[in-house]
Amino acid sequence: MEKETIIVVDGKSGVLKMLRRNLPREVCTVKGVFGCEKALLEAIHNPPDLILVDLTPPGQDGLNVCRELKSNPKTGHIPIVIVAAKGRDSDVVAGKRLGADGCLTRPLSPRVLQAVVEGALRKRDQPADIEGDILTINGLMINPLDHNVILKGKALRLTTIEFAVLYLLARKPGQVITRGEITRSVKGRDLHDTDRSLDVQISQLRRKLGEAAGMIETVRGAGYRFKG
Repeated sequence: MEKETIIVVDGKSGVLKMLRRNLPREVCTVKGVFGCEKALLEAIHNPPDLILVDLTPPGQDGLNVCRELKSNPKTGHIPIVIVAAKGRDSDVVAGKRLGADGCLTRPLSPRVLQAVVEGALRKRDQPADIEGDILTINGLMINPLDHNVILKGKALRLTTIEFAVLYLLARKPGQVITRGEITRSVKGRDLHDTDRSLDVQISQLRRKLGEAAGMIETVRGAGYRFKG
């Protein structure tokens, strides 16, 4: 079986060591490169299966890597996962706008890092009509490919509706999503605004999130907002 190749941009960050420690050597080859120019040259001449860009400590160079790789026709198809510092939601938003296929925030969990990397590699092989990125925010990982949700290493059992609502909110951290937008987004899953079923779903979702329930904030008279 041919090995998967992963490039870690800014390999001195500790992410490189974590990946090498948690991914089987017989399955993956992990390389570290430094800086935008070297990352672009490496990706063009030796195209990897995945590129992980560390934005920690915060710096424009990491975002430049995403921009250059996604805008270059020779590398634009390669999946990118970004790692941002805790509290740097602006970096996560900027990375996704530049085309990042997955996002992680520190502190990193080896288990979540491995799951996100493996999910991004699987996504590369999925048909083009499958949409959605793996999200990781403050210990919460949401994987739309298999509907898995992991909170601080523990898997949560969510219904189809609960997952759809959580994923919709988490994809737009800090943004108010109206009740109408939510019900329209998950239409066809027996969610109706008229009978207050959305309130019930939010309540059940918060209960399952436990101590992380505060991530879902009620904005009175408007809708709901995800706080990362």
